[in-house]
Amino acid sequence: MTALTHDTRSSRTAAGLLFAVVSATSFGMSGVLARGLLDTGWSAGATVALRVAIAAAVLVVPGALALRGRWHLVRDNAGLIVVYGVAAVAGAQLCYFYAVTYMQVSVALLLEYTAPVAVVVWLWLRHGHRPSGLTLLGAAIAATGLVLVLDVVSGAELSTAGVLWALGAMVGAATYFVISADEDNGLPGITLAAGGLLVGATVLVVAGLVGVLPFDASTADAVYDGREVAWWLPVVALGLVTAALAYVTGIAAGRRLGSRLASFVALGEVLAAVVFAWLVLGELPRAIQMAGGLLVLAGVVVVKLGEGRSPLVVEPVPEREVSGRPAA
Repeated sequence: MTALTHDTRSSRTAAGLLFAVVSATSFGMSGVLARGLLDTGWSAGATVALRVAIAAAVLVVPGALALRGRWHLVRDNAGLIVVYGVAAVAGAQLCYFYAVTYMQVSVALLLEYTAPVAVVVWLWLRHGHRPSGLTLLGAAIAATGLVLVLDVVSGAELSTAGVLWALGAMVGAATYFVISADEDNGLPGITLAAGGLLVGATVLVVAGLVGVLPFDASTADAVYDGREVAWWLPVVALGLVTAALAYVTGIAAGRRLGSRLASFVALGEVLAAVVFAWLVLGELPRAIQMAGGLLVLAGVVVVKLGEGRSPLVVEPVPEREVSGRPAA
């Protein structure tokens, strides 16, 4: 039984890591694709709203089917879905897209991804999940890597407005990791993603209609390092890949890894963004930034080792699995 439990846990962790990598890679493309639209006259509000609306339209039917008629789960978790949609979807994306209008994609994303530290602190203060020494060491190593990737050592200039927007995105990202990892609410992951995206799209569209959020768009070709593509191509990719796919796989990862480990593995989004910015926008990272990226990865590995030191919690076996009949 112990070996079976260990194998099940290992398989669950492996699947979680795979989902986390897919999610991080998908999210990492968003800033690069958005930059091409923003440079042709699109506003951050219009870009985010369309991205979220496309993803919501794609996931709403699968999300409803996943409930299998258990609509009470949506009613019982209405507040959670609203918070997820406003903070983790609309807020995080809007703040990030505004940030990339003031600074490089990779720099904005790195500031946003101080979120894992916020998650560790939240779990410690709110739930008493004191991090192990290895977890804290991994966080310190990853933070050092972020400093190097930001290239602040050489005195690189940072936009104050961009930093503030990126920190706003950090709050949204931390909310995303905490809520995504919660399995106690009973909501299927794809239902949570669909509900949050639908709420986020509604908030953004209403804000645009009442004039609170500037909505500007253009049908001019998007330009990426001198290469022109039709405007609708990055729009579709933003909705399908960097939103629908990214959120669904991100929730799946969080539920298998927990919010703390999932948030650190998601730092891979930073590396993905740096690579995409290099390949698509021609923003070549400096050697010190590449060294920082390696430190970020090392920090993730150490955090994983720290998570492995926590005691194994064996879930009780449901009665239906023992007796072969539904529980009373």
